[in-house]
Amino acid sequence: MTTRRLLLVHAHPDDETVGTGATMARYAAEGAQVTLVTCTLGEEGEVRVPEYAELAADRGNQLGGYRIAELREACRELGVTDHRFLGGPGRYRDSGMMGLPQNENPRSFWQADLDEAAGRLVEILREVRPQVVLTYDPNGFYGHPDHIQAHRVAMRGVELAADPAAFPQHGEAWQVQKVYWTAVPKSFLAAGLERFAGSADNPFGGVTDVADLPFGTPDDEIVAEIDGKPHTAAKLAAMRAHATQIAADDWLFTLAELGGEGALGTEHYTLAVGEKSVADGWETDLFAGTD
Repeated sequence: MTTRRLLLVHAHPDDETVGTGATMARYAAEGAQVTLVTCTLGEEGEVRVPEYAELAADRGNQLGGYRIAELREACRELGVTDHRFLGGPGRYRDSGMMGLPQNENPRSFWQADLDEAAGRLVEILREVRPQVVLTYDPNGFYGHPDHIQAHRVAMRGVELAADPAAFPQHGEAWQVQKVYWTAVPKSFLAAGLERFAGSADNPFGGVTDVADLPFGTPDDEIVAEIDGKPHTAAKLAAMRAHATQIAADDWLFTLAELGGEGALGTEHYTLAVGEKSVADGWETDLFAGTD
């Protein structure tokens, strides 16, 4: 039986857990080979816990190294044993939020040469030979420059990995069969806004209209719904591992408490490459229709 192989391309440590942690934990538990590629160390992340304040980029500038350990622990909680940094740890620096001076740092991921960075991913793709790749949509889910660049690198890497003339030093060409982009259905967001309206613990803050949220995908564009609810505890443990970025009172934990295991244990995707495996409704297995 062919081993199922899933490869994810994420921008910073903690992105993998928040966006795809239940999916990763489910497939790892089912025996699939799950490979995580993280593009930066997240050096410019906002430190949300006072005791770690000295790690911040504008103080000790040691956050990136610390987040390597956080990511290692998060992967352990998710059952993922194959994790790589694109080009090695620290090859690309966190670019900060869009419009900040950090975007112009020549070491930032935002400034990376696309084909050079994609070539580094090609090497991994041809080694791992995944049937399925997960990454962000063209807007990086919510507009962060590193998420947008991760999308570009993932899509270009998949394209080049299948071209025998591209990077022959990285092995034989490999054709990824399906590429999915992370998504949250607008119907789920609308239901959440309605459920928590007026609550002191409202994880959406003061937002009352889905249109005012910086993310959300129309339901008719969603292709897959992955049920990872049995692995919600693993996802929560992985979130806690990212202690500098996700405080104990973070809204994500509030969402989990108020919304039940389905709030964090169900993850959705759109399909960018490959064929949908069902005529009606959403796919329930990312590997459906692959060899």
